[in-house]
Amino acid sequence: MTTSNSQGIDEPVRAELNRLRDSIDNIDAAVVHMLAERFKCTQQVGLLKAEHQLPPADPAREANQITRLRQLAENAKLDPAFAEKLLNFIIAEVIRHHEQIADGTAPDTGTENA
Repeated sequence: MTTSNSQGIDEPVRAELNRLRDSIDNIDAAVVHMLAERFKCTQQVGLLKAEHQLPPADPAREANQITRLRQLAENAKLDPAFAEKLLNFIIAEVIRHHEQIADGTAPDTGTENA
């Protein structure tokens, strides 16, 4: 016999829902940490570009990355269009950071000496 909680959901269903949500929470935390690491690397790229007067954007690199990520998404059974939108969002943020570094308006993140 299964029992229901106050929301009318059977306890085994609630337990499975909680288990899946815990996994989602762990994955979300990993994604945030991976993005933080990625931005630490792109911060260093931005500093190098600024030091050598290179442009903040690299359209050829961005196009290659989009192609690469779309293929990775297909292989992982993830919608390639979604993966491309996500990468485009990240690229736009990276370029914004590179522009700030180049014009001296980037906030001090403490990663310069990392």
